Amino acid sequence: MHAPARHPRAAGFTLIEVLVALTIVAVALVSALKATGSLALGSGELRARTLAQWSAENRLAQIRVVEEWPAVGKRTFDCGQAEVALTCQEEVFATPNPQFRRIEVAVHATADGHRLARLVGFATRTR
Repeated sequence: MHAPARHPRAAGFTLIEVLVALTIVAVALVSALKATGSLALGSGELRARTLAQWSAENRLAQIRVVEEWPAVGKRTFDCGQAEVALTCQEEVFATPNPQFRRIEVAVHATADGHRLARLVGFATRTR
């Protein structure tokens, strides 16, 4: 006698299993896109801050090299770098020692005005 023939179960995935797998993949892809977008925004901000820092350092170096004796007060000037529009605000203060001046250089984004960098330095009168 022969045993009754059994129909083997069809191999493969059910529709529910496929939908669950697609949902997991979709969530992972959305998370990856958000992370990539966040990194892109962060790198743009970092680039702008680096250029702003260089602008402030350039101004303080210029004062040192030329031995400039800046007047006490505040002035604003354009200090863009690498096609990034930046505005420098320089404020010069007298110090208790008349041979020194304190200089604060703040660099702002021209587009929205938020401060990207701030540097403080000193100028000395050698003559």
